[in-house]
Amino acid sequence: MNISPWASFEVDNGGICAFWKYSDLTTNARFEMVLLPPYTEKSETGSMVESRTLITQFRVSTAFSNLNYIPNIIHNIMQHEHVADIVLNMPFKHAWQGPPKQGLYDPQFEKEACGVGFIAAIDGRRNRKIVRDAQRLAISMNHRGACACDNDTGDGAGVLTAIPHDLYYAKLKDEQNVQLPAFGQYATGIFFLDKLHHQESENKFAALAEELDVSVLAWRTVPTNNSSIGAVAKNSEPFMRQVFVTVKTPVPDEELDRLFFVLRKRASHIIPAPGKRFYICSLSRRTVVYKGQLTSDQLWVYFPDLLDPMYDTYLALVHTRFSTNTFPSWERAHPLRILAHNGEINTLRGNVNFVKAREGVMKNEDFGDKLKSLYPVVEPNLSDSGSADCVLEFLVHAGNRSLPEAVMTMIPEAWQNDPTMPEEKRDYYHWAACTMEPWDGPALVSFTDGRFIGATLDRNGLRPSRFYITKDNIMVMASEVGVYDVDPADVILKSRLKPGRMLLVDTQEKTVIQDVELKMKIAKSRPHSEWLKEQITMDELRKAHLDAGRLAKPKYEPSGLSDKRLPLYGYSTETIHILLLPMINNKKEALGSMGNDIPLACLSNFAPLLYEYFKQLFAQVTNPPIDPFREKVVMSLQCPIGPEDNILKPSSRQVHRLWLKHPVISIADLEVLKLTSHRQWKSHSICDEADEASRKHQIIVLSDRLAGKDRVPISCLLALGLTHHHLIETRSRMKVALVVETAEAREVHHICVLLGYGADAICPYLALELASSLRDQGILDTSLTDEAIYQNYAQAMLTGISKVMAKMGISTLQSYKGAQIFEAVGLAEDVIDKAFRGTPSRLGGVNLEWLASEAFDRHQNAYRPAVDSFILRDAGRYHWRAGGEKHLNEPASIAALQESAVNKNKTAYEKFKESTMESIRHCMLRGRLELRTLDQPLSLDEIEPASEIVKKICHWSHEFWIHQLGISSDSCNCYEQSKSNTGEGGEDPERYLDKEKRSAIKQVASGRFGVTSSYLAHADDLQIKMAQGAKPGEGGELPGYKVSSEIAHTRHSVAGVGLISPPPHHDIYSIEDLAELIYDLKCANPHARISVKLVSEVGVGVVASGVAKGKAEHIVVSGHDGGTGASSWTGIKNAGLPWELGIAETHQVLVLNNLRSRIVLQADGNIRTGFDVVVAALLGADEVGFSTAPLIVMGCTMMRKCHLNTCPVGIATQDPILRKNSPASQST
Repeated sequence: MNISPWASFEVDNGGICAFWKYSDLTTNARFEMVLLPPYTEKSETGSMVESRTLITQFRVSTAFSNLNYIPNIIHNIMQHEHVADIVLNMPFKHAWQGPPKQGLYDPQFEKEACGVGFIAAIDGRRNRKIVRDAQRLAISMNHRGACACDNDTGDGAGVLTAIPHDLYYAKLKDEQNVQLPAFGQYATGIFFLDKLHHQESENKFAALAEELDVSVLAWRTVPTNNSSIGAVAKNSEPFMRQVFVTVKTPVPDEELDRLFFVLRKRASHIIPAPGKRFYICSLSRRTVVYKGQLTSDQLWVYFPDLLDPMYDTYLALVHTRFSTNTFPSWERAHPLRILAHNGEINTLRGNVNFVKAREGVMKNEDFGDKLKSLYPVVEPNLSDSGSADCVLEFLVHAGNRSLPEAVMTMIPEAWQNDPTMPEEKRDYYHWAACTMEPWDGPALVSFTDGRFIGATLDRNGLRPSRFYITKDNIMVMASEVGVYDVDPADVILKSRLKPGRMLLVDTQEKTVIQDVELKMKIAKSRPHSEWLKEQITMDELRKAHLDAGRLAKPKYEPSGLSDKRLPLYGYSTETIHILLLPMINNKKEALGSMGNDIPLACLSNFAPLLYEYFKQLFAQVTNPPIDPFREKVVMSLQCPIGPEDNILKPSSRQVHRLWLKHPVISIADLEVLKLTSHRQWKSHSICDEADEASRKHQIIVLSDRLAGKDRVPISCLLALGLTHHHLIETRSRMKVALVVETAEAREVHHICVLLGYGADAICPYLALELASSLRDQGILDTSLTDEAIYQNYAQAMLTGISKVMAKMGISTLQSYKGAQIFEAVGLAEDVIDKAFRGTPSRLGGVNLEWLASEAFDRHQNAYRPAVDSFILRDAGRYHWRAGGEKHLNEPASIAALQESAVNKNKTAYEKFKESTMESIRHCMLRGRLELRTLDQPLSLDEIEPASEIVKKICHWSHEFWIHQLGISSDSCNCYEQSKSNTGEGGEDPERYLDKEKRSAIKQVASGRFGVTSSYLAHADDLQIKMAQGAKPGEGGELPGYKVSSEIAHTRHSVAGVGLISPPPHHDIYSIEDLAELIYDLKCANPHARISVKLVSEVGVGVVASGVAKGKAEHIVVSGHDGGTGASSWTGIKNAGLPWELGIAETHQVLVLNNLRSRIVLQADGNIRTGFDVVVAALLGADEVGFSTAPLIVMGCTMMRKCHLNTCPVGIATQDPILRKNSPASQST
């Protein structure tokens, strides 16, 4: 018998019981317990036969997702007298661990949003009523949480209170005859264990406590009542044990807190082992946490302790969780040990990496060498909230900071651009920025250590928080109003937390500390303003450079269109004319339109740069993007670079870093950094010797300057990634600045990728030298100086960087740097592991050898002695060029499609199909798939008829005029055979009141243009537009010159005035807000299907499962390549993924969540042929959307002028003269 066991079980006769799994995502999985007998039996009637008979009864046939039943089966087997022990000899995925990474599902992209609140007695007096009020508050926020597919399993709920000393004292006295010390002299906490190994884990914990001179007073099994919880929660329910510990020798309170922290931290590092559940909810002498995979109302029934009349407290922090997946766990429920979090940390990967790197420079006199036993600071496999909790706890106990100051350090307010902020507070934040980058993202963080309890909002204020103070000296804070019933006459203060502000109660001093008072006290606690005088600035280094007798202006290398370096680094004439020149002339990046229809970098035949393999991630649903222009006050590109000092000991040494106003530096400033010796700073240009250089130098410069005819450059991005991650692993990254001097980088995306993988500053020297030469040749304004060229170029870059950061909801460059907010598409595992560790790359693909060969290809193209080597090659990445990159929308395809549609010419259609399939094979992921066919085709009688298939086709939103003003009756009828979409611009009442003409799908976007009750009522589908394929994470803008009187009438605005559709955070802050909007739209039109439009990116399946739990009925996943919307070329070319990946991931994750039956799934994005439709269906789509193809049928020739109002065929324009060129106008 050929069996691959997951686990084997020894039985008392020497036999082995093996656990075997057969699984198939498309079918039910079968699990069997199979006994493998020994080669000889002891006797004819021995226990061997009895065991075999017993164990074969435990065969299970169940769905793939119900692995949770397995531990219960094993436990039942263990109860039999013939089964002596269990030996786990292969990886075993336990119920409490959730499903592993599989297919396109990756658990690291699970997200959450929550309801959070607290009640505190300001005077610190205990009261049973606070527990009852906390229960009411939590249950009132039940809608802020979510349920699993069984509708009974909550995503998580919990409560943190002061230790109910009298209750525990009485329980232990009665049940175990153990007498607890006074409150504050012992610590307690609840552990999540498993029944099979709990005794072993408890013994290890006790032994570890002994090492620290701490004794275990008692273990208590936590009373629970699981009668009301769901099946999913019950299957992963932990065995809960509560420990009580105290010190053998009295120590001061502060040292006591530190000792219990060390015990908890070391236990969390040492005791967990494969197959053994071990998690400590908290271990504190002041507070205790009760939590689980529960709903808010289940929490209080599940833990009888909470209902005990003796359970009293002076504070209670409650939390209810909405996880986008149905794989939440008992462990991930909040409150955590010191905080409860409503929000999302967008920069998590960078924050965690930098905390890891800081372990190389951290020291603490109280801990000495034992500090290393607390590493890693961030424990593995935690959520973003769990990671933040670890760092906050560490800063409080080891960082010489109070809890409020530690929160200020991690979540600072927007201080850089606030002219009203007092100088002392600004100086404090400036100093703190030199110690740690912000943990950036939308957040309402509630925190407590048992003395302080408070809350803070992120710098953008993208989570709500309201609070009351009552006459009986109680403070109530919650993430929304209406959760706590109180007589208005009893309220003495009612307010809300503002962006970046903090609310704090000190129960020891019995007072509420206002934000202004609190932060000024912290700001004045040290001489931060004096310390900042030691800050290093570029002005200081420039002066030292001149004082040393060096040249103020460096020598530029001569360049121009014949510069051999241009083809060596992948420049083209398009790069220069479409990107570089507009940036210098206009100080901003050029716009484009009509999406991206060229091959992915991994499919290109034109040796793309490494940067092109990376796609920007963006916020949708769970996390709001930001408007970087209208909310500029919260954005900052300032950043300290260079060696960090010990974060655990606040001092002036923290500011001995170079403060840059932005990361794009000039050639002159780079020369200053290279040659500096000011204040003992040194720079070193290196590649392999980074670790050694970090011990002797403060700046490492990665340069490709020496590349040329005899030297082939490797990508600076690759060198940067290798160096950055190597220094993190050796804990040396915080000792140096990484400055990149590169000829590769010239686009916004290139700079963003370099920043995302650890660059502190970048000098794109070739772009600047080329611009200087073009000025000398008269192509640029000859009055521009080199400094003016640099300033214009830098301004365009900085604006573009801000937009890229904002689309992910990140406000500060300091947080964005090193955060790796990208997915790699088409890079092999060896490249990722060496240089871009932690970056998702789901397709595999190009390896280091291939990247090297492409570098040689570019070098050969640049320096080969050929006639055409004097002409800069144009690969046609932006506009189609004969012999260049393939485009899906090629002239031959466009002409054939229009001919076939207008004249019903089958021959032309065959030409269109042949041309399009050739383009698909070169450009699209689906083109690499081959359909498996039967030897004999099925009869058409067995196939769904075309009349039904067409009902599953939708026509996507186009330019306003197409729908409203000029479509011929034939085109309109064609639309109505399927479904048309209004787009976000609304619909004229004269049209939507006519059932024969109206668009079946009405879109609702953040601008709410044209959205009225009547508009909503006349729809079959109401679609919430969360993102747009052409520019995900960005808002739309219709320039004033395109706002005609017709548009203004429909959108209830004024002709000639620009219309801005802001990013969705104006109404969708989180997954719960989307759920509320879904509910509101359902109330507005109960008969309409509620749809949510998403864009493909890694993790979109996780978002979609949250949308399904929010009660949407339809989900659209758009690809990155579609869209008529105007956007910067950075957004068009580098954000979003093909719909093939998005649809497949969404389908797989919904199936894994048992939510697939709730959702109709639609694919959208440059779908052209029947092949595309079949592939979409095979990957999981129920419907498809056509947009660009119908537009081409109407006459579009893909001139990509939509954003300019100069469409030559009169389709995407409001110009009345150009409109006359449209086929619709000509047909009338």
